[in-house]
This record gives sequence, structure tokens and C-alpha cells, in this order.
Amino acid sequence: MTTTSEQSSGPVLSFTDLDVRFKTEFGSVHAVKGISLEVHPGEVVALVGESGSGKSVTSMTALGLLPKNARTGGGIVVGERAVGELDERELRRMRGNDVAMVFQEPMTALNPVLTIGTQLTEALELHGIAFGRAADERAAELLRMVGIPEPERRLKQYPHELSGGQRQRVVIAIAISCDPRVIIADEPTTALDVTVQADILDLLRSLKDKLNTGILLITHNMGVVADMADRVAVMFKGNLVETGSVDQVLNHPQHAYTKRLLDAVPHLGRGRDQLGIAHVEAPPVEENEVHALRMENLVIEYQRAGKPPFRAVDDVSFSVRQGEVVGLVGESGSGKSTIGRCALGLIPAASGTIRLFGEDFGALRRKDAKALRRRIGVIFQDPAASLNPRLPIGDIIAEPMVVHKIGDKKSRERKVHELLEAVELPRSVYNRYPHELSGGQRQRVSVARALVLEPELLVADEPTSALDVSVQASVLAMFTELQQRYRFACLFVSHDLAVVDLLAHRVVVLQNGKIVEKGSREDVLQNPQQEYTQRLLAAAPVPEPGEQRRRREERHALLASFGESVAELQLDEGTIGAGPLDESTRE
Repeated sequence: MTTTSEQSSGPVLSFTDLDVRFKTEFGSVHAVKGISLEVHPGEVVALVGESGSGKSVTSMTALGLLPKNARTGGGIVVGERAVGELDERELRRMRGNDVAMVFQEPMTALNPVLTIGTQLTEALELHGIAFGRAADERAAELLRMVGIPEPERRLKQYPHELSGGQRQRVVIAIAISCDPRVIIADEPTTALDVTVQADILDLLRSLKDKLNTGILLITHNMGVVADMADRVAVMFKGNLVETGSVDQVLNHPQHAYTKRLLDAVPHLGRGRDQLGIAHVEAPPVEENEVHALRMENLVIEYQRAGKPPFRAVDDVSFSVRQGEVVGLVGESGSGKSTIGRCALGLIPAASGTIRLFGEDFGALRRKDAKALRRRIGVIFQDPAASLNPRLPIGDIIAEPMVVHKIGDKKSRERKVHELLEAVELPRSVYNRYPHELSGGQRQRVSVARALVLEPELLVADEPTSALDVSVQASVLAMFTELQQRYRFACLFVSHDLAVVDLLAHRVVVLQNGKIVEKGSREDVLQNPQQEYTQRLLAAAPVPEPGEQRRRREERHALLASFGESVAELQLDEGTIGAGPLDESTRE
């Protein structure tokens, strides 16, 4: 048995000269190249870098979860256990007891056919911590501790019945159920709204302080790093290129890659003069101007069998002028994407009007509506899902021209090559397929396809949310340059306020299907009048540790002024731990 003082004296997780290679049909892939890293009790170490740098592979070695084609060298120690020396039975005992994982996407991490209670008690029973009614009581207590209301009722629900933030809290509850010495959090907030993200970070911070748990935080969000980390390790192509305190790495980076990574991060509050992106002025207001998009008293409802219709959008009115970018922001479920789809004619309005270039879209005949759609482009959030996997890139980009019978084969090919050059892709991708491109390249293809008909209105639905920061910066620079060249109007849907601050001329803020605030970018993002907008802005992290600490304190003060307390773990002595079978039963 290991005493608490012994546990706290050394690292709870250490990698020594870790080397990982994957054997594939095309040869060996060297994913991690001899890195050394430690996590101590009560410490948050952020492992940062772009996709493919080896972050997640490194974390998976600590749990022994790499696939069979992996060849691992070096040492991995969790607590006092060398992971490479454990058999399958010992690995299962270590997972949960000594090291736990919080995965990026809780909907795929949780079993959709089992209740929340079953999934929580499963961990408790497998590790001999509690059984039967005692396990149910412990599961309810765990949900209460991670801030989920009515835990007894939630235990009977399934994952799809909870919100994204609640599902992530359930995953954290499972992770802390066996009192692990170290938690590996792999992009734990990527899919969450800024307010939910801030609550989850408060929760993890409370865990670290009250349970003395070490946390290895894997992320590409530098705002989250500034908010959470004590130390930072930067990975690039399998190598550890820089380590240091959060202040040293974020404020005084030494390695060229770290500098390039930080230079690509948009900073909320700095407006449009950052990342070297050209400033595009809003078009001048003209008398009797016909707007590209105008919504008046828009109501959108979803019909439900046996229930009254659900009102997703309620009495929304705003417009997008020619050459203008309007940012549409708000939390998940606020109606942002629904409004975008309605503007494209993909879902009907229950009442109100949508005018495209002065035409009442809902009153048009099918032929006229198709002609109007030719003047509209769309960029979806996930390029992997929106691009046809069976078509080569050239055909994907040219498809709108084929649908609208524009040009012949040679002229379409010329247009595709022109757009590939505009979005900075080589001509060689013309005959390649989507799966052969990176995420950033696929999103560039989506932009090229959206612009192939030279639209006058572009609807962009979270177009950069799935991209690394450096790829995001290049896509945003390209987007701004193209908007300046083609002068299209754009409805830009996003929950990333820093990106909206960078691109938009005006901002519309949605909450529960209603507009709570709208105005110029400066007025809404720098001087918000409504409580909801203030919450959104206060919850958005910035990539500078000192400023982020100040913003976090201001956010807590703001919540207190609204009569709310910061979500914290309410831990009673002995609540978390080995439970009925005391600590001596643990290996």
C-alpha cells in the first residue's frame, strides 16, 4: 500500500524517451519520437500541437490503448506501475483506479443503449468500490458533485436525453468515480459552447485543487491552456519542441513552431487588426438599397407527434447587406443553424418572410426559387460529411455548375483550376478524393465549391470550428481576401467570438430562438448591454495567462452579481475514494 505522502512526492504520470511507431501496409509511421514528460499531483500539464503531432497517441500509451500494429519503446509509469510490464488483467485494474480518461466527444464515449446510472455503477462495481444500492447512491452523489441537477432522475436517462455539456459532466463523473491519481483530458471542451466550456474548466480546476489529482490536458485551444495549465508542452511532428510554465510558453515562446502556433490564434477584443488579415471596410449605406438577405418576424417550428410544435426561432428580424459580413452567435440550441438552413430554403418558415435580393423566397415558384439559389453559396461545418466521398475534388467543385447547366466541360475545368488557385490548393488535388486531403484542405475545397457560381450571398455555418489554429488562420485570411475580391454578402454562423470579432461588420446574438442584442461589431462585442451577451463574452477564454486570470475573476464576479455561484465540487471528506472496500484493497 502506498501512503499519500509517497504518492505526492513523485510524478503520478511520466513518459521517458517514449517512442511509438505504427506498422502499416505502406511502411512504418513514426508517430512519437522519444519524448519525456511528467505530471505531478495537483498539476495541470497541457500538451498542445496541431492534428497529427502525436498528442493523443502519447496519451493512449498511458492506458495501454494503442492498436496491435503499434510498437512502443521507452518507459510509461502511472503512479509506481510501469505500464509496459502489465498484463491485460492488471491494465484493466489500473484504468479507472490509477488513471482515467475524459474523451473529446462524450456522445461516442458513452454507450447509447445503457442508462447513465448503469454506466456510472459499472465502474464502481468493476473496481470493487460499491455494489447495489450503495453503488446507486454513490452514482447520484457523483452526478451531484459535477453539477448535474436532479441526479436521481438523470441516472434513469440515456445519453441522448442530456445536453452536450451534461454528457461531458457525466464522463467526468465516471472518470473521478474511482479516485484516480491522474486524469487525461483529451480535448474535453472542443464541442462545447463557451459558457458550458467555462463551467467544465471550473469543474476540472476544482478537481485538481480538492482531490490533488494530476491532469494531462490535450488541446489545441490556447485560451483553454491559458485558463487551466500550470505547465505547457508543445509537440510538433512527434517531437517535444518546447516545455515550460504557462507564462513562459505563451508569453515568451522560444521555438519557431510555438511562435507560429501562437501567432495564428485570434484574440477576442483585438478586432480585425490581427493575424495579418486585410481589413475589409463595411459597404457604405445607400438609399433604397436592396439587401442580399432580409428576415422579418421569422418564426420556425418543428412538428412533434402527439405534442405541440417546438418553436426553434421566434420573431427574428435582421438583414445582411451586399458586401457585408454579419456574425450570428449564441449557444447550441439558440437557432443559429436553423436560421441559416431556412435562408437556404432547406426548411420552411412557419410565419414571417425571408427576402433574398428583394424577392419573397417563400412565395416563389420552384423554377424561380432554383434560379435564386444559384446566387447563394453555402459552407457547412464538417467538410468530411458535406463532400461526396465517391467524387474526385474537381467534380465536387464543378457540381453546382453542372446542376445549373453553366458552361461546357472545358470551361468548368478552367473555373475549377482558377478556384483551386484562389483557395491556395495545388492543381494536383483535382483528381484526388476527399479522404486523401487533410481537414484544412477539405474545408478549402468547401469554400471553392461555395464560390464556383460567384454567389452574391454566402451562408457559412461554423466553417472553422473543426480546424487547427494555424489552418484556421490561413482559411480566415483566404476567406477575407476572397470576400474583398468578390464582395459577397455573408451570414457567418459561429460560437467562436474571437473569429466573429475578426471577420464581422455587424453581430446578431441569439438566445433560445430570440434575438437578445444586435448592432455593430464594436458595440456588441466591446460594450454589450444585455446580460446574456455579457455572459457569453465573459466565458470566452483568451490566450494570455494573466489576462485570462483577470477575465475569470471578472466572470465569477459577474455571475455573483446575477445571483449565481460558480459551479464547484462539493466534496465531503470520504465522499470520493475507495468506498465501502477501503484503500487497502486497491493494488
